[in-house]
Amino acid sequence: MRDGKPLILCVDDDADLLDLLRMQLEKGGYAVDTAFTAEEGLLRFKRNKPDLIIVDLMMEEIDAGTNLVKELKLAGNQAPIFMLSSMGDQLDVSTGYRQLGLDGVFQKPVNAEALLRTIKAKLGQS
Repeated sequence: MRDGKPLILCVDDDADLLDLLRMQLEKGGYAVDTAFTAEEGLLRFKRNKPDLIIVDLMMEEIDAGTNLVKELKLAGNQAPIFMLSSMGDQLDVSTGYRQLGLDGVFQKPVNAEALLRTIKAKLGQS
C-alpha cells in the first residue's frame, strides 16, 4: 500500500507501455511503481513490497520475464503476478502460465477495462 492505495509494480522495457499502464491504473485508484528491467523490478519489489505485479514476458532478454517471476518467488513474493504478452491466451496453451507461478496473462495491447476489473477482483476489492 502507498498512501492508502494498493501498490502495483509494472515491469516492462517499453516506456510508452509503462506510461499507459500508469495512467490506466492511477485512474482506477491504484498507486503505481515501474521498472524497465527485470533486475530493477526485483529491486523495487524488495524495497516496496507491491500488492500486485505485472511483468512483460519478453524484455531485454528472451527469458527475462519468466526469470523475474522465478526470482520473485524465491524472494518470498506472495503478491499476485500477471504477465503481459503479445501471445495472450496462447501462452497458456504453449507454456501453462500457472506452472510459471502466474495468476494470469494480459494480452497486448492491454484492455483498460479488463485490466482494472481483473485487478480489482484479484485484490478482493468490492
